[in-house]
Formats: sequence, C-alpha cells, structure tokens
Amino acid sequence: MSEITPVQTDQAPAAIGPYSQAMVSDGWVFCSGQIPIDPATGELIDGGVAEQTHQVLKNLAQVLVAAGSAMDAVVKTTVFLSDMNTFAEMNGVYAEHFADHRPARAAVQAAALPKFVDVEIECVARVKS
Repeated sequence: MSEITPVQTDQAPAAIGPYSQAMVSDGWVFCSGQIPIDPATGELIDGGVAEQTHQVLKNLAQVLVAAGSAMDAVVKTTVFLSDMNTFAEMNGVYAEHFADHRPARAAVQAAALPKFVDVEIECVARVKS
C-alpha cells in the first residue's frame, strides 16, 4: 500500500474543517480547495473576484511548496465561482499566476461557497523531482 502524507503549512490558511490542506501520495499532490483567507490574519481579504482569485492562488502556491511541488507542476484545477458572470475577471488573474503553464481545468458555478466567498480553487499536481 502506498504512503499517504498530509500537508500542513502556516503559509496558507489552516483547514476550517476536518480535512488537510493537501495530501501527497505516489508522487501526486491533491490540494483541498482554497478560499481567499489571509493566512497571517485568518480573515477573508477585501475585494472582488480578482483580489480573491489572487489570494486563493497565493494560498494554493504555498500549499504546493509545502508538498514539494509548485504551480508549474499543476496538472488539473477546479474553479468554483459564486457567479459565472465573473469568469473573465477570475480568468485574467488565473492566467497571470500560471503564466505559460496551462493545466487542465473545470470551472463551475456553485450555489454557495464556504464563508460565502466568490471563488474557491482546488488542484492536483505532481511532486517536483
């Protein structure tokens, strides 16, 4: 049986429920969804979808680093939006964070997200060798 290792870093918000920030197994990193919480304060950040997406991706990047990975090793993301009309705004910030790397992605509108934020993003990545 393969080893499954939980990931925890203070550089990203602590889990707000009974789950891990990420799990690593067989060279894969499975990141829980991140919402726009400032890890230094534990508070939601101010701003719209662009600001929230920026914080979410900063949080994901820190979880990936703690797991031995990085944004350029992300294979798949899932973006949850409270309003699909904000997709273009989210997408512009998303493109900045991934640069030329283009992981597979799904984007869906959710009826409600944790703490009633506008965006949540989860991802699957490879551990960097």
